[in-house]
Amino acid sequence: MALKTDRSEVDRTELPDGQQTDYLVLSDLERSKGFVRPLRAQYRHLTCNAKTSMPEKIAETYAADPGFYGKTFCVHCMGHFPVGAGGEFVWLDGSKVGT
Repeated sequence: MALKTDRSEVDRTELPDGQQTDYLVLSDLERSKGFVRPLRAQYRHLTCNAKTSMPEKIAETYAADPGFYGKTFCVHCMGHFPVGAGGEFVWLDGSKVGT
């Protein structure tokens, strides 16, 4: 899995484990401008209760721009599901991922 900052270079091909070949993240410059939410790297899928950890640059992208992603990955269900107010994931503190 590679992390890319150029949307046109992202390969969203699904791998055997359900993850994509590449994921889009904010640039180093954008992430360095600061965060509007706490930096958190683990969340729980409400459907199966599994915890998933994410790479630091994806966690920083969520912290800088909580609405950047529309879906995120569950390691147990092996797929991407919605985030946001009506989404299926919560941070370990109970707040909704993507809000």
